[in-house]
Amino acid sequence: MRKGSIPENLNSVAERIVTACRSCDRQAEDVTLLAVSKTRPAADLRAAYAAGQRHFGENYLQEALDKQAELADCAITWHFIGPLQSNKTRDVAGHFHWMHTVERLKIARRLSEQRPVDMPPLNVCLQVNIDGEDSKSGVSAEALPELAAAVAALPNLQLRGLMAIPAPRGASEDQRTPFIQLAALLDALKSQLPDQPLDTLSMGMSGDMEAAIFSGATIVRIGTDIFGRRD
Repeated sequence: MRKGSIPENLNSVAERIVTACRSCDRQAEDVTLLAVSKTRPAADLRAAYAAGQRHFGENYLQEALDKQAELADCAITWHFIGPLQSNKTRDVAGHFHWMHTVERLKIARRLSEQRPVDMPPLNVCLQVNIDGEDSKSGVSAEALPELAAAVAALPNLQLRGLMAIPAPRGASEDQRTPFIQLAALLDALKSQLPDQPLDTLSMGMSGDMEAAIFSGATIVRIGTDIFGRRD
């Protein structure tokens, strides 16, 4: 993607979402653009916010907390999308609206226990290691139903769906394979847990967003094509 201003880049990504949705008879309103803002200064987030962006995803906890303080005047929906150690769950429980990377029941229990009583339940996605990569975090497809049932029972969390970061693939058709698999896993969970609002597939980034939308993504996580490449 060519380097432009943040508002110009946001507009280009929005146009890509519209085009991708039209190609598979979906509504663009059903896909949320999550701006991945890790390592970006608060000024960049403010510029995106001024251009209409409301959902931001952060990977590094202390960096995110600093930005939240600096951007306290903005009505941002904050998503935590990075790996989380158990000794840092309290800050995520108290400062975020969404947590995308739950892969262990221990983490989920701590998030539920530490969610402030005056806040609504924390929206969570379970991260699935869809390709079974040793280098990737996430629950296996085989262990997913047991984890989902346990997380759904926790009082201060709202299980919303699944998240994955597939291995890179070249052709668009190949990119779709893991996304279709993740969508099938979500459909199975809907049958298993009919009382849960399982409406979220957090999948797709700058290089494979169209394939993810074709496969049912409801949240696409875009960083480079909004903010440019990181140094």
